Formats: sequence, structure tokens, C-alpha cells
Amino acid sequence: MAQPVPVEASDGRVHLAYELLMTNASALPVRIERIEVRDEAAKKTILTKSGGALQRDFTPVSGSLADESTVDPSADPSASTLAPSEVSIAWMDVSVPTRADVPARLDHRLVGALVPPGKAKQIPFDIGVANVEVSTQPPTVLSAPVKGGVWYMSEGWCRDDTHHRRGLVPINGQLMLAQRFAIDFYKLDDQYRTWVGDPKKLDSYLTYQQPIIAAAAGTVVRAEDGLPNSTAVPKAPPIPPISQTVGNHVIVEIAPSTYVLYAHMDPGSVKVRVGQKVEKGQELGLIGTSGNSSTPHLHFQLLSTPTFFPSNSLPYVFDQFHLQGRITERLWDDNLGLEPPGNLPFKADPAPGPHQNELPLDRAVVRFTGTG
Repeated sequence: MAQPVPVEASDGRVHLAYELLMTNASALPVRIERIEVRDEAAKKTILTKSGGALQRDFTPVSGSLADESTVDPSADPSASTLAPSEVSIAWMDVSVPTRADVPARLDHRLVGALVPPGKAKQIPFDIGVANVEVSTQPPTVLSAPVKGGVWYMSEGWCRDDTHHRRGLVPINGQLMLAQRFAIDFYKLDDQYRTWVGDPKKLDSYLTYQQPIIAAAAGTVVRAEDGLPNSTAVPKAPPIPPISQTVGNHVIVEIAPSTYVLYAHMDPGSVKVRVGQKVEKGQELGLIGTSGNSSTPHLHFQLLSTPTFFPSNSLPYVFDQFHLQGRITERLWDDNLGLEPPGNLPFKADPAPGPHQNELPLDRAVVRFTGTG
């Protein structure tokens, strides 16, 4: 769906996050037992998906994992099946030790079988598909979009089924992943709490009205204000029209076809206008809960276009942060206000310390230096 781009991550490895769309063009169901990712030049397998990992990361474009078409009724329940004409997506996260280990090209091996009706013998196959070139372009280096303190990197990339990583959306007849590398920023205190007091009140959230600062210099191409904050806190609001998904927001062009999105801003807080030049570190507004937001947070990402939809999510890294640890449980954004008394289940990293030019993985807890 998009060319794989190597990104240095907070686990010390280089990741390539991308997707494969697979269509069954035969008249028979197709069982997929294994997907292998290979270094095309070295003919070396660098990732294998089978069993539970295959079931988790191979899903229909539409529908749930429990659909009959994706659960194989044969003796091997760990395989996945595509019905005739069905399209499924394989969510790929390849990682290698260093950038020097990143292949120039990837190819993919599919192992499985065609499944005739009745008791007819299955027809095995072992085929190569999707020979793709890996980008040599380094990810964009950004500064933190928030001031100093401890921040929870929620709904991030490469770990688990987050609504950002798997936010597949059809726009203008094209399937897109506009949020592949998006992160939701939540401020924490020294007890790893996201809120103190009454979780139904916006000002109980430590993130609420925290300053949003420009992560890079550029030109403002969108500056939307005036939408109200969600009144459903801490529950999810009614889904807004697609044009209001990111609520009050600012988009800054920092390079050709490269735009930074700062979303869910507090109404009346946007401090910049379209056409204005901004400097790195300049305050753009305050964090709120406008748009599709259940509790106050900053939705942050890079886009390939000056619009949230349609767009392709681009990779980036932060110039510096101090890794503290991670949140051990999957807590969706909608649950953060329902975790009395606001404490998150935190586990310190075995080797906490400074990181440079990396992207924090999903659920990382980091400290940014700076004022505030």
C-alpha cells in the first residue's frame, strides 16, 4: 500500500511497517498457512508469520476476525482462508538490528493450498509475491510537539492492533492508511496518572490545555478553530463527520509533500493562521478534546498531503527523548478516564536512558526535556 521506509525505534531496532493487500482471484477458497518476508538479494527469510501471529495479523479488508471466510474449518485452525474474490490485508512489521541490515528489496513467500469442495484433495502452493523496493529515504527528524515532562505514547505503531496502525479507510475509491505512524500524547505525573480528581471534568486531565509547540519550522497550510470540546468525557463522543475527525487542528508544511498535523486542540486556542511562517518551538495552541476525542490528548503525525483524508501516513523520529518504560496493558484512549484513580500500569524499562533520532513504540512512556 506504501513503500516500506526504515525507521529507528525505541527498542533499538530498525523497523519497516507496511501492508500487503491480497485478493483471491480463483474460484476456490485459498488457505494461507505461512507468510515469509525475505531479503530479495540474500534469499534470506527475515520474518515468518504463521499460527497465532498469522491469525492476528491477516485480516479481511471488511469484517471481523470471526467471519467464516477468515477462519479455516480444516484440521489446521491456525491457517487463514480467503473466499473467492475476498481481499485481506497482512499487517507487516519487519525489524532488523541496524540500518545496514535493511534489505534493498523485499519479496514475500506464501505457503498454503487451494481448497476444493467436498472431500477432494487440497492443492498446495508455494509462491513468491510482492517484490518491493525499500526506501532509502531517512525518516524526518522532529522535535517534541509538547513541552517537557513525562508523556505516554498511546496508540502508536508496530505493537498490537491499534486504531492508528490499522486505520484502513477507503477515500475517493482508494484504500489508505492515514494514521500508520500517528501517536496520541498524554501527560503523566510522577505516579503515572493521566487524571486527578473527577474524570468527567476536562481540567482533571493533566493533558488538558497543555501547550502544543511546533515540532519543525514551516508554513501553516490549515488552521481550524471553533469546534467545541467533547461533552462525553470520559466516554467516546458520537462519531463526527469526516471533516471534523481531528477537531480544531493545525497543519504545517515542513518540506515538499510533508506536513505535520496537530489535532484535537482546545477551542479558541489556535494561535496561528494560514500562510504564517512558524519556527520550531513556537506555540501553536492548547490541547483539548475537540473532534473524535474522548479525553484530552494531542493527536500527532506526518502526512503526505495537507489534509487528514486523503493522505498517506509518513514516518518520523524525534531528535531526543528519555525512555522511562512502557504501559503494560492495552488501554484504549476511551478507557483512560475509566481507570480509577487514573494510575496506568507502568513498568520501567530495563535500560532507561536517552534516545536520539528514534520513534517511540506504542505504549512507551518518555520524558521530553524543555520548559513546562
